Formats: sequence, C-alpha cells, structure tokens
Amino acid sequence: MPSIAKKTLQTAKTTGNEVIVQVKGNQKTLLNDCQTLSATTAPNEVYQEPMTKSRNRIESRKVEIFISPALTDDEQWTLVKGVVKVQRFRQLLDTKTNTWKNSDETSFYISTIILSAQDFCQVIRHHWSIENKNHYVRDVSLGEDKSRIRTNPHIFAKLRSFALNILRKNKVENVSLELFENCMNLDRVLNYAGVL
Repeated sequence: MPSIAKKTLQTAKTTGNEVIVQVKGNQKTLLNDCQTLSATTAPNEVYQEPMTKSRNRIESRKVEIFISPALTDDEQWTLVKGVVKVQRFRQLLDTKTNTWKNSDETSFYISTIILSAQDFCQVIRHHWSIENKNHYVRDVSLGEDKSRIRTNPHIFAKLRSFALNILRKNKVENVSLELFENCMNLDRVLNYAGVL
C-alpha cells in the first residue's frame, strides 16, 4: 500500500493539489511512526473543538499537528509536511437504558500542506460529512456493499450514481423512503427533473 500512497501524493503535487490522507492499519510502519511521534514529541499546535450535542450524541475533537515529522522511510514520504492526530470523544445515549456510553477513537493523517489545527479539524470533519452523505447512502440505501454482482460491477455502480444524482437534483433528503415510495408508484420516477 505505501507505493500507492506515494503515487497519490506525487499525483496530487504534480497536478497542483494538496492531500490530507488518513493513515490506516494496513500501513503498519507509517501508523507506528505516527503513534511514536505523538507519544514522544510535543505537538506544534493543538486545537480543542467545543462540545457539540445533536440528537443522542455529544461530540468533541482534539487536533494536534506535528510539523516536519521524522518517518521511517524518509525517501518515500518526502512530500509529507506534517502529521495530524485527531482524537474524537463521543458520548452516545443508549435509549434502552437511558445511560451515556463513551466511544473514543484516535486517527492519524499525513498531509502535504500545513494548516492551523482548527482548519485541519474543519477539513477532516467536512470529509466525514461527504462520507456520510455519499458512501453511507450507497452502502445502506442502495445496497452497494451487499451486491453480489461480479461481472462488470462498474456498470451497476454507474447506474447507482446516476440514480443518486437524479435524487439529489430533485432535493430528496431520505433516499430509502424515496426508493420505497418509487417502488409503490413507478409514475413518480417519470416526474423527476432530469429523467425525460
């Protein structure tokens, strides 16, 4: 995987873009470097996001930036300008027992650009809102992960994208409900803007 990450960083740079990439568990050396760095070095900047409450969740994030990190394979990671550590603190209300349960996690990111800790926090949060709006809908409402199609799956992926784009163009908020109602009345589909 590191060669793919390296190519991603190089492609972004040659096209005039910057990249913030989450370090995953399959990049063990890089992840270990990030964990060691945060445990042994003081961050260059820290931002503590205020607590927010929505529905049955209380959430906050703490972002730490480490500039010019020393990584194991320096040649491979020459484009990395910083390591970002994000700690998410969550309390989720269990409605059955009416008790709050903690759900904390820590993630690391490598970046080809240096931003303020607050800006990193907003950029990473924005990424997850895209993840929730797009990939979650694809996986849950459109059943993309459950799909057993093995011959030309890209064709059906394009059809799902086409359908999702039509629903978004028509300002549909609840994709699952809309799909159900469309199954009950196919004439509704023909009334969407962009279909005919």
